[in-house]
Amino acid sequence: MIKLTTLLFLFFQLGGLQAQIQKGQVSKDKTISSEIGTTEKHQYKITLAKNQFALLEVLQQGVDLVVTTYDPKGEKIADFDSPNGKYGPELITLTSVDGGEYTLEIGHLNENQPAGEYALSLQKLKPKAATLSEKVDELFIGWDSNETPGAAVAVVKDGSVIYKKGYGMASLEYDVPISPSTIFHIASVSKQFTVFSILILEKEGKLSLDDDIRKYLPEVPDFGKTITLRHLASHTSGLRDQWNLLALAGWRLDDVITKEHVLKLVRKQKNLNFAPGDEFVYCNTGFTLLAEVVARVSGKSFAEFTKANIFEPLEMSNTLFYDDHEKIVKNRAYSYYQDSTGYKKSVLNYANVGATSLFTTVEDLSRWALNFSTGKVGNEAIFKKMNTPAVLNNGKTFGGALGQFVGEYRGLSQIQHGGADAGYRSFLVRFPDQKFSVAVFSNDASFNSRKMAHNVVDIYLKDDLKAEPKKETENKKESIVVDVNTLNNYVGDYELQPGFIISVTQENGQLSAQATGQPVVSLIPLSKTEFDVKGIAAKITFVPGDAEKIKLIKLAQGGQIMDAPRVKSFDKTAVKLSDFTGRFYSEELSTEYHFKVVGEKLLVQHRRLSDLELSPVKEDVFSANAWFFGQVEFVRDANNVISGCKVSSGRVRDLWFQKKD
Repeated sequence: MIKLTTLLFLFFQLGGLQAQIQKGQVSKDKTISSEIGTTEKHQYKITLAKNQFALLEVLQQGVDLVVTTYDPKGEKIADFDSPNGKYGPELITLTSVDGGEYTLEIGHLNENQPAGEYALSLQKLKPKAATLSEKVDELFIGWDSNETPGAAVAVVKDGSVIYKKGYGMASLEYDVPISPSTIFHIASVSKQFTVFSILILEKEGKLSLDDDIRKYLPEVPDFGKTITLRHLASHTSGLRDQWNLLALAGWRLDDVITKEHVLKLVRKQKNLNFAPGDEFVYCNTGFTLLAEVVARVSGKSFAEFTKANIFEPLEMSNTLFYDDHEKIVKNRAYSYYQDSTGYKKSVLNYANVGATSLFTTVEDLSRWALNFSTGKVGNEAIFKKMNTPAVLNNGKTFGGALGQFVGEYRGLSQIQHGGADAGYRSFLVRFPDQKFSVAVFSNDASFNSRKMAHNVVDIYLKDDLKAEPKKETENKKESIVVDVNTLNNYVGDYELQPGFIISVTQENGQLSAQATGQPVVSLIPLSKTEFDVKGIAAKITFVPGDAEKIKLIKLAQGGQIMDAPRVKSFDKTAVKLSDFTGRFYSEELSTEYHFKVVGEKLLVQHRRLSDLELSPVKEDVFSANAWFFGQVEFVRDANNVISGCKVSSGRVRDLWFQKKD
């Protein structure tokens, strides 16, 4: 995402010099267990004949790893890292063209994490796939099991579904397999249906995208600036995000969360994150409000409206908006995640719609994708509005359209959106010029639906795609070494946005960075001053000022270069933590936090949440590492006494808490 929220997903990876340790040969029916040190990289060899396919598994046991493969010439093939954290498998695929000795390199995703253990095994070795469908099966082979969650995929080309299949289990408790007709919760892929519903009503003359939302939802506070339906549909409204607000209020995301809960939160908000149209910050709240507008204008519930106007005309017989958490849905998949004990249920009790909660199958979503060519529901005017990039007040675009994102993938125009709730992972991508679409769903929290969908695209559109440009650091097994004195000069805090701090530290010759509310990650040096963001098209440059002191960092990403000035240093050890203790109450959330010194730490306590530790970053400003509680800025009155604080967490900025004692 552009500006602030883009960065909430990124931050940074630096590779200092790591010890490469040769660990030997991988062979079938042999599991290799090993401990990997903080600065180590383990290399294994595997011998493949010409045109062979290998599936390997690195089972993480308390350490988050990334695996890189190299061909017999030593050139990099690919990185493998699933979003499963410190536990569970990293699945690695190797397909040989020529026979020879291939290399697997295993290293820490974040070099600052402690040593940990893993187990490496060769799961399958067979001749590589010959047909397109066999190649897709190879992609999903790691989930084609009766003991794991899995995935469903459908491919649309030239007006028809040319491939569909399910892998793995929809229910681990009852041994129900996944098929193309298995129903999944597809999370934020729901948003395009919400926009489409609004555009149907606009076509009927019942509303306009440029209407003030208070025309239909008068209970939304008057923030002094007009918020339009278009702002909601393009994530440019400035409204605070509903999930962040609920979490700050002490809710668990597996609580029952209804539309009424969200609307009550919105009614009590007193400020926006920014003026409508000034920025793009992903906001689920806007789509919950759009669904409510559809209900009030049409006189039907949102679930009833979409069923009558979209799902039934398109014969999407296994599709519904799930607005009742107690409703029985036959043939649904349940979601799972993995920890040190194995797979566990990832519970979802949402009873709110618009931003999420569409239940569907890959078969039904294929009918939706086909509709953009056939126009069975809607028309070209609606499709064009949905697919046109939104424009900010400054005239710039940011890749977002209405309920979906537009851009390019390897030289081809694509329209896409992904979704992630609980253990569900979904992705739909359309290539209009090629009349081609892919839908991929999973019920495994470690599954990367976006990556897998694009891997399917690579198979079917191979002849149309441009080669991926190689980054400067590719094919280099050792990072550029920057001397420690220079790295120490980069250490400090940098403020990208008010309330959004990037803290840079150095340990063992390696830089690390932690953004407000984000985990610690690392950077890879490209030169003495320029660092690459590993796995992401972004770079960080340290810019010196007077006397060679670093005055700011520049983040280059998404066609923008953003400055983050260095925060004036101060003695963190001199901070008097007792100044910041007490009870702080938010009228907007109807909730209270207790700031308390325990030992030598300032903790934030809430009756429903685990304690959070605060660390000072500048005068009267502290950071925490929770996704919903990133930074707190304390405010003093005329007598220099703390009167309250403002809490920010990326999609929520400056939420006020009044000190009560």
